[in-house]
Amino acid sequence: MDISGASAIVTGGASGIGAAVVRQLAAEGAKVVIADMNADKGEALAKEVGGVFVAVDVTKTEQNEAAVAAALELGPLRYLVNSAGIGWAQRTIGRDGEFTSAFDINAFRKVVDINLIGSFDMLRLAATKMSVNEPDADGQKGAIVNMASVAAFEGQIGQAAYSASKGGIVGMTLPIARDLSAAGIRVNTVAPGLIDTPIYGEGPESEAFKAKLGENVLFPKRLGTGDELASMVMQLLSNPYVNAQTVRVDGGIIMPPK
Repeated sequence: MDISGASAIVTGGASGIGAAVVRQLAAEGAKVVIADMNADKGEALAKEVGGVFVAVDVTKTEQNEAAVAAALELGPLRYLVNSAGIGWAQRTIGRDGEFTSAFDINAFRKVVDINLIGSFDMLRLAATKMSVNEPDADGQKGAIVNMASVAAFEGQIGQAAYSASKGGIVGMTLPIARDLSAAGIRVNTVAPGLIDTPIYGEGPESEAFKAKLGENVLFPKRLGTGDELASMVMQLLSNPYVNAQTVRVDGGIIMPPK
């Protein structure tokens, strides 16, 4: 498909990996909807790339619908990248035998709601509109990339909720790709490893911490960059013969228990 002139939605697009994807899509001529909760960063990036910011909490269907509607105003919606996500470390049980110190079940639900159910909700809404696009020579009408994590395969201690949500992303890739094949829509997933994003902070202590993390990577022994991950997303969006795959972008790392 010709990216130029098409519209795209990137959830979590205001910063980090999502912002890198937004910039690369815009550089190829796409009109991008930045669907995020951070209005300051989202609006600034939209101005930079000539896109549109829409305030979106992906657990709210009406806000996801608003992002899809905004994309359709820019051009035919052919691309979706689900990059919005959260996660934090919490052990399954406490040390004192009391339920109050165990994993907060509402916190578990929140991670799954945002990372997994939110991704599916945006996907189903966007794919519905993609399905009525004019097909290209291969019959393609759209392409979707979801964001998982190596934690889907090697979750560390404390990552039960995060790993469950990202494992769900991996698990739904093939059945959704099979389902949407009849509509001419490809679905793939990227599983990032340790990627250098603002989550690690800034300054000398942050750099030292990231360097230490990078020692666990097979090669190159460093954290990946947002642009490196975004380039794989772009490949999955643009390569017409890649479908139903989960691709690790992790420097060959096998995550240790902690």
